[in-house]
Amino acid sequence: MKDVIIIGGGPAGMSAALTLGRTHHTVLLADNDDGRNAPAEAMHNFLTHEGTSPAALRELGRENLAAYPHVEVRPVAVDSVRRLTAEHFEVTFADGSMAESRRLLLATGLRDEMPPVPGATELWGKSAFHCPYCHGYEVTGKNVAVLGAGPDRVRLALQLSRFTGDMVLCTGGEPLEPMLQNVLESNDVTIRTEPLTALVGEAGRLRHIAFEGGTTLERDAVFIKTVLHQRAPFAELLGCATFPDASVEVNEFAQTNVPGVYAAGDMARRATVPAPMAAVIAAAASGTVAGAILDQDLLSAEFKLPNPFASGRA
Repeated sequence: MKDVIIIGGGPAGMSAALTLGRTHHTVLLADNDDGRNAPAEAMHNFLTHEGTSPAALRELGRENLAAYPHVEVRPVAVDSVRRLTAEHFEVTFADGSMAESRRLLLATGLRDEMPPVPGATELWGKSAFHCPYCHGYEVTGKNVAVLGAGPDRVRLALQLSRFTGDMVLCTGGEPLEPMLQNVLESNDVTIRTEPLTALVGEAGRLRHIAFEGGTTLERDAVFIKTVLHQRAPFAELLGCATFPDASVEVNEFAQTNVPGVYAAGDMARRATVPAPMAAVIAAAASGTVAGAILDQDLLSAEFKLPNPFASGRA
């Protein structure tokens, strides 16, 4: 019986495993090497790892965990999870093996569904982005477009106008509120309203945006909005509460509404946070918090002490 099984070996899962391993808890970290940020060439806004590739960070994390004998990393996908009691979880792996634990931490992340624009998938993570904090600085001085017509798209276009003098909002044929149009035009953001037909590029590099009618717009980068989905079904199967955007609801201690089940990384957020945090460093920090709270949870159970975090369920 492990103290904690962690499903997902990205920044959140590895950080939690590190915290728990350093407090002498037995940990099983299950990871199938299918991270959300794998298509990206480099990570940003991660102090001391600026420009590091996601693959390199994962490799370094595995090396760090190898120093702790209480942490087992199993590079196998998880097939199913069962909660027998608040103190007993059973995990079955794709290779037919099984493991049990006293607590469970979900860190499986989110999956991005691309918008229905040909070319978006091929450019994703290389010249088609979604986060200005992850990739905004790298488009400084380049020709940039934002796709969409909603208030959030307008806000993003205005934000990115600080990075470049050639910013275009492409509404894709969707109507734009007059007030938002006035704000864009008064801040030198060009508006294109024609429906899109494709994002055209080569080897991951965007060349131009194609519109109905045959016109094109040369661009170096485009910011798109994806639809988010849970990468794995385990939160739903366990009965964890979720938000309409697919995020698992947690409190400030990474606890879900299901006793014994925690969640960390971009798959989970608090009710006071309007959207999941996609930054790698934020995921790593949430894993550290989850690991520390899990340690205190197990400490309370082992020594029959009052749990200072027991009343903080999501």
